Amino acid sequence: MSNNADKQQQLLDRADVRVKHEAGIGGAISAFLDRVRSGDLGALPVVVGLVVIWTVFATLNPIFLSSTNLVNLLFDSSTVGVIALGVVLMLMVGEIDLSIGSVSGFASALLGVLWVNHGWPVPLAILGALAVGGLIGYIYAQLYNRFGMPSFVATLAGLLAVLGMQLYILGGTGSINLPYGSPLVDFGQLLTMPQPVAYGLAALPGIAMLVTGYRTAARRREAGLSSKSLGGVLFFAVVVTLGLELAVAYLNTSRGVPWMFALFVLLVVGMNYALTRTQWGRSMTAVGGNREAARRAGINVKAIYTSAFVFCAMFAALGGMLAAARLASASQQAGTGDVNLNAIAAAVIGGTSLFGGRGSAYSALLGIIVIQSIANGLTLLDLSSSLRYMITGGVLAVAVIVDSLARRSRVMHGRA
Repeated sequence: MSNNADKQQQLLDRADVRVKHEAGIGGAISAFLDRVRSGDLGALPVVVGLVVIWTVFATLNPIFLSSTNLVNLLFDSSTVGVIALGVVLMLMVGEIDLSIGSVSGFASALLGVLWVNHGWPVPLAILGALAVGGLIGYIYAQLYNRFGMPSFVATLAGLLAVLGMQLYILGGTGSINLPYGSPLVDFGQLLTMPQPVAYGLAALPGIAMLVTGYRTAARRREAGLSSKSLGGVLFFAVVVTLGLELAVAYLNTSRGVPWMFALFVLLVVGMNYALTRTQWGRSMTAVGGNREAARRAGINVKAIYTSAFVFCAMFAALGGMLAAARLASASQQAGTGDVNLNAIAAAVIGGTSLFGGRGSAYSALLGIIVIQSIANGLTLLDLSSSLRYMITGGVLAVAVIVDSLARRSRVMHGRA
């Protein structure tokens, strides 16, 4: 009896130490380091990699970190970044979509045909292309759910079929020029935020961190659990706000923050909320972690897979239309080349696990900035695209290795 009482007292003492340990900025930093040591790396590898990449390219060519170049980088990141957001959803459930490039190209071609050739209003043409993208994703889901066709095979077949449809609707000309000066083309090439709007939006993440951190800490204290101090929450919120405001101020010395990048970030924030704060998002994580356990817990597994396929295809379609707006053209080359590889690599490099069940919408944002930084930096150095492929492949391999090692560490520490 005395041994049990001693053990219980030790546990209480440890809990009390933990509460004190997490109270304050130092405690928050210590808790972060504990998570890192146990394999919960979060966005740390991506941030470190991005700092290294930017430092190297800025040293080799100072123009890389100029505000003008960074604005162009944000424009270019938005198109494939939206496609990568759909890839995150597929990886979350442990599947893959190899047709995202073809779907994006087909959507851009469909936009051009409906808008330019048939005179549809732009909003209606966009909705039509999105609907067709969703239909393609639904077909993949039926092949997967009803016939047990692996997603790799289903989407590989779709890659070929959709590419054929893209070539067919474009016809003999092979390309359609979108009208210069139209709102959609201006959105993809020119439009940036007014400075007051950009500064105001840059303050929102810090405010959201402060409000949610305060509420979370209050609920944990009411439940008798350890919680972060308000000082620690305020400190991190201020750091994030200052960082974003300084970034906006620097971009405003050139053209400013692109509206297209703002749309991308809005989609990322919305999807992150859906993945972390809704029953659907929790079900996505559960299905990706253990499909059978999720089924026994009462989750409609087939519906979750269907939603992943449909959203992935719709994000691919939207990304394709943004790319068409960026280039003011829809052509046979749209969606080909490295679009597929870059979108998938962005999701993985950003931190989404290939093993399923772990990932974040912010993976698409971080990953595509890494990939686009490599492409942009090598272009400024006037180096061949062969180096870009090799470097991107190396970064992707490192990201997968880090993910695998972190997964083993989480298993060893009971955090898997």
